[in-house]
Amino acid sequence: MKNDSAPISAGRPRAFDADVALEKAMKVFWQKGYEGTSLSDLTEAMGINRPSLYAAFGNKEELFRKALDRYSEGPASYFIKALNEPTARAVIENVLQSSVDLLSNPSNPRGCLVLQGALCCSDDAGTVRQEAQERRMKAQEHIEARLQRAQAEGDLPAEAKPADLARYVTMVMHGLSVQASNGATRDEMKRAVDIALQALPV
Repeated sequence: MKNDSAPISAGRPRAFDADVALEKAMKVFWQKGYEGTSLSDLTEAMGINRPSLYAAFGNKEELFRKALDRYSEGPASYFIKALNEPTARAVIENVLQSSVDLLSNPSNPRGCLVLQGALCCSDDAGTVRQEAQERRMKAQEHIEARLQRAQAEGDLPAEAKPADLARYVTMVMHGLSVQASNGATRDEMKRAVDIALQALPV
């Protein structure tokens, strides 16, 4: 069986824009998922050959991790910015509304790369699945920490449970991603967010 992860010789010196190539690789992984993406898919989209891919980005697994970083720093960068909102409600509203903006953007593949890119993988890709899972949990932890701060500042009721509320927000985010993959429209997702916000204790 061909091993997509085995690096080969570096080949000629790089003669392409690595930033542009990584952006294209991210879109391929976003659309097809880690295991659904072949090296041929990547080299064709990136406009480079395999030696150049390995020389610039490492093997397929390393490239996927770089694509996840790119996704977090680019299309999904709204998340960290939202945590800086002045109130707990504004944080949650910004996170969910911005998720809809990302998921409904016609220039993006449907769904969320971090959620669906490696949600179901074979044992051979177990480390990739674990990497994506850890990133999802880290996002939930960021929300929980921000809500704990809000509670300490008196912005969140004393009876509220930041851990449960962070899990709820994360579940809504993940649900929006699945619905987007199913073809939900922007207005449909916006209405779902409006309902979710009504349940907040803030």
